[in-house]
This record gives sequence, C-alpha cells and structure tokens, in this order.
Amino acid sequence: MSGIPQTFWSSPVRYLRWAMHEKPAIFFSIVVGSMGPPLLYTLPSIRARFGDFDPPAVPHSYPVPKGPRKVPEGFDD
Repeated sequence: MSGIPQTFWSSPVRYLRWAMHEKPAIFFSIVVGSMGPPLLYTLPSIRARFGDFDPPAVPHSYPVPKGPRKVPEGFDD
C-alpha cells in the first residue's frame, strides 16, 4: 500500500498542507466535515446566547369552542 492514503496516516498535517495546494476540494471537505461533530454539542448553547429558541409546537387540530354554536345573523338572502 503506497501513495496518498499511506501518506495521510503517516503524517496527516503534511498531507493536509499538500492537499491545500494541490487538491483544495479534498482539503475543504476534511475541514468542513471535521467541524460537524463539535457543532452538535456547541450550537444549542450558541443559539440560546443569541436568543434563538425553538418555536412552540404547531397544533394539529382546531380548538373546538365550548357551548352552543352561534348562528350568524344578518346574512339572509
């Protein structure tokens, strides 16, 4: 096994420097992908600090009023 995969595992920082110049798509994929797991734990506290909270749940049914129904008046033909 030779080539780039072995180079990554033997010296990852050197490989990332090489990928930054030669293959920027691979480099930025690794950077963005590595930011995901820490954001799962830090993002809720950051959102709360800025005042962004989850909205209340949307009701699944219309509330039925109590008592008899009022018949609309004044719309007779």
